[in-house]
Amino acid sequence: MEDGEPGRHGPKAALDADAVRAAYSRWAGVYDAVFGGVSAIGRRRAVQAVNRLPGTRVLEVGVGTGLALPHYDVGKRITGIDLSTAMLERARRRAARLRLANVDALMEMDAEETVFPDASFDVAVAMFVASVVPNPRRLLAELKRVVRPDGHILFVNHFLAEKGPRLWVERAMATASHSLGWHPDFAFEALLPPADRNAARYESVPPMGLFTLVSLRNPPAL
Repeated sequence: MEDGEPGRHGPKAALDADAVRAAYSRWAGVYDAVFGGVSAIGRRRAVQAVNRLPGTRVLEVGVGTGLALPHYDVGKRITGIDLSTAMLERARRRAARLRLANVDALMEMDAEETVFPDASFDVAVAMFVASVVPNPRRLLAELKRVVRPDGHILFVNHFLAEKGPRLWVERAMATASHSLGWHPDFAFEALLPPADRNAARYESVPPMGLFTLVSLRNPPAL
């Protein structure tokens, strides 16, 4: 299977970068009110996991309006990237208002093709991003490149239910992917190849296990 190609249980149609930009430009003004509450526990869990990990250089992929920024330990140096200019402007205002001195940069950038040198970060965390990018496997490969060997890569995301009523609801919602800006029918297989899926650790996140925190160690250098 090629990088970014959805698996048998993956989304049926990829979102391109322009569709993502357009969707999040529409959502930027109400994102915190509409999504901030339901995603709050997942963000907190992801940041808590980052804070426990060794190393100081942290890349937050899909930083959005900066909801997670105040929760990092002051010893962590945060670089945030996002495709949405409108979201980033709100994140910059939040960082300035809260005087977050550990936020080094907030940059408009494609997470699948960043400008960072190899091994630039100790940790990369992508919150609610994996089901948004056009090619999730490419995102994973890029994070493996920019995170140092033996560093850590974390995702918190909604993944397709494997059975039950939620599976059918998520399949039905998939036709609205371009308007939503994310894939309700996004499966683990679309992001993680078998070896990574077996190596990763998983934590179910409220509400009702709607989200999952995935932790993956970047393989050490040989």
